[in-house]
Amino acid sequence: MREQVIAQKVGNRSGMSGQRRSGAVTQKPARREIEREPLTARFRALLNYFPAFLKLAIAIVIGVLVFLGYRAAASASFFQLRTVEIQGTTRLAPGDVQTIVRQSVNKTGVWKADLNGIADRLEHLPWVRTAVVSRVLPDGIRVRITERSPRAVVRTSAGRFRWVDEDAALLGEMQPTDEVPAFFLRGLSDEDSDSARNENRDRVQKFLELQRAWDAAGISDRVSEVNVMDLRDVRAQLAGDNSQIEVRLGSTDQAQRLQGALKALDSHDDIPNRALISYVDMSLGNGKAIVGLTSGAHTTTDGSSPADVPATDLSSESDETKTDQQKQKSDHTAQPAPSHAKANADNQRLAPAKTKKDRDDRTKKADKKSDKSQSGTHRKQ
Repeated sequence: MREQVIAQKVGNRSGMSGQRRSGAVTQKPARREIEREPLTARFRALLNYFPAFLKLAIAIVIGVLVFLGYRAAASASFFQLRTVEIQGTTRLAPGDVQTIVRQSVNKTGVWKADLNGIADRLEHLPWVRTAVVSRVLPDGIRVRITERSPRAVVRTSAGRFRWVDEDAALLGEMQPTDEVPAFFLRGLSDEDSDSARNENRDRVQKFLELQRAWDAAGISDRVSEVNVMDLRDVRAQLAGDNSQIEVRLGSTDQAQRLQGALKALDSHDDIPNRALISYVDMSLGNGKAIVGLTSGAHTTTDGSSPADVPATDLSSESDETKTDQQKQKSDHTAQPAPSHAKANADNQRLAPAKTKKDRDDRTKKADKKSDKSQSGTHRKQ
């Protein structure tokens, strides 16, 4: 009997060939890399197939589409004005700024707003020196204001009191809550021209110069207002008990001349007709003060040393050039003379006696004349 030996199969799942197959590295075919060209190059190559006129038509269509898109975006409600931010206002009313901004932007929207035009309109407001306007996208406008600084109060020709700055720009009216300055400015021109504005600027500069000098000398409270209409003839109206007196200061050394005039007045407190003084002219510049009275008379005193001048020098002394008639008129206006009144009373008492005596004399003369005529008649007979 023969034995059959069954040999183990090679390559089964548990054999050695399985182990070799599991540990071996499987090779895969390499991918072929496709070389891709840039998009711009491909687009350029595509355009080469189109003729020139077609390229131009495509460019025009693209431009029109961009323009229409811009207009649609600019006019959309997305850019309509909703907020206005205002900075830097103290005296200027924010409502005035709001009104100008909204009037300018509501029709155009924030995106198309004319910022320079809005700034120009704002700078025409009285208190505005400069205005900077910017967009706050999508629906806001920001305004930065630099206000003018009030430096003096001017009394206008219409009698209104308004603030002005160093450039003589008229600002708002003086309010009851504002601090009252020591004295007011007077004499600015109302003309709207470049020359008038330059002259007003010089007048304000002169006023500020006098204000600083009189503040340093401590005499600002003695002045009510300063008239600088003519810079060659600056005049100061006094305040307090001397409010009727105008001091004429001329064109130079106004601070020293005002001090001299005040010293001349203060050294003669016992003047009986002090209320009749209308002006003190210090414009001669030689230390002399010409004191004018309401009657038209004037006298000259030494303003540099007022203590040495007697009080009678400031009395109502007539001018040498006046006529006798003007002198008599001023004397009668000031006070009637007692001697004239007494003479008038005596004449009234003697009038009846004188009239009776004249009547008797006329009667006697008539009788004598009749007697002479009768005697001549008898002789003829």
